[in-house]
Amino acid sequence: MASLQNSPTRTLFLNSFPQFQKHGTLPCCKRAGISFLVRAEQVGTSSRGSPSQDRTGRRLVLAIGAVAPCVVLVNQNSKSFAVETKKGFLSVTDKKDGYEFIYPFGWQEVVIEGQDKVFKDVIEPLESASVTVIPTIKQDIRDFGPPKEVAETLIKRVLAPSSQKTKLIEAAEHDVDGKAYYTFEFIAQAPNYTRHALSTISIGNGKFYTLTTGANERRWEKMKDKLHTVVDSFKLFNV
Repeated sequence: MASLQNSPTRTLFLNSFPQFQKHGTLPCCKRAGISFLVRAEQVGTSSRGSPSQDRTGRRLVLAIGAVAPCVVLVNQNSKSFAVETKKGFLSVTDKKDGYEFIYPFGWQEVVIEGQDKVFKDVIEPLESASVTVIPTIKQDIRDFGPPKEVAETLIKRVLAPSSQKTKLIEAAEHDVDGKAYYTFEFIAQAPNYTRHALSTISIGNGKFYTLTTGANERRWEKMKDKLHTVVDSFKLFNV
């Protein structure tokens, strides 16, 4: 398996996304319709650095279980909630950023810094789906290289903290309505938990989109069909 560590593709990828370099800050979003505030317990990490390093690390974990200290739940009147479109799932459409997907019924929408939308199970916090949107000048996800190389770089630099041991299981390309998507499966292992995750990435509307969903490894067999449904439902549209 090729690596991006010393390749021109890695330089192209990171230069195109300065937010990924040196664990920079990803843009955060603001939400309306806030109903109440709850505190979320941060999932354990293997080591602790300075407060600024901790904050930076949290911003770069896009659904690996560690979350910002305060999570805001939004009420059921939020525009993110829509009618049920498939048994056991609800749909969400973001008309501003141009994407849609479905998520399991019962998951709650929360606000996490650096992510555009997040839905999660409040009992099993590693079971979640998150979307991140950042600007790019690229026109096609294939401009960054083949699926395995791009997936490995994204997992190591963005989707999991550097302290976690990660393993890419598989990566593939598929087209939806003529647009290319990369979808990949990976494992991120922390000292006290292992998360089994799926991600799909694509480019459209001058933006780089990442949807990541997953579950605790111990619940993977029970959840994998639902999580594949979430990833397979992700679709971009022009805005």
